[in-house]
Amino acid sequence: MAFNDLFRLSSHAVITNDDGQVLLLKANYGDKHWGLPGGGLDPNETIHLALLRECQEELGCEVTVNYLSGVYFHSAYQSQAFIFRCELPESTQIMLSNEHSEYAFFDVADLSLVQQQRINDCLAFNGQVFSAAF
Repeated sequence: MAFNDLFRLSSHAVITNDDGQVLLLKANYGDKHWGLPGGGLDPNETIHLALLRECQEELGCEVTVNYLSGVYFHSAYQSQAFIFRCELPESTQIMLSNEHSEYAFFDVADLSLVQQQRINDCLAFNGQVFSAAF
């Protein structure tokens, strides 16, 4: 990889409800997919700061970061995605940004295989950070 090659980094939050379902947001852009809260790092930003900024922007609230559970390479995007276990403060009201049209909690088994692996790794975290390539 050369110094000027394009390579992306992103940070994402795994947030569950009391039933163990995972919070996903429906995008208003691109293919309008459902995905974890989070997004790309800005210049001069750490993975933690990006996560906190993206969650504040997308959810309209702060999150509590518990741990980094995995780093996953996505060849289609030439991107490394950092996955964090996070929590919403009690009685939080989610206020979506204009980037997303809705949010919902989903059973992990109903998600894509890539999402399932990233989320299951996060929920089974034992202190060792997971990694995989897709």
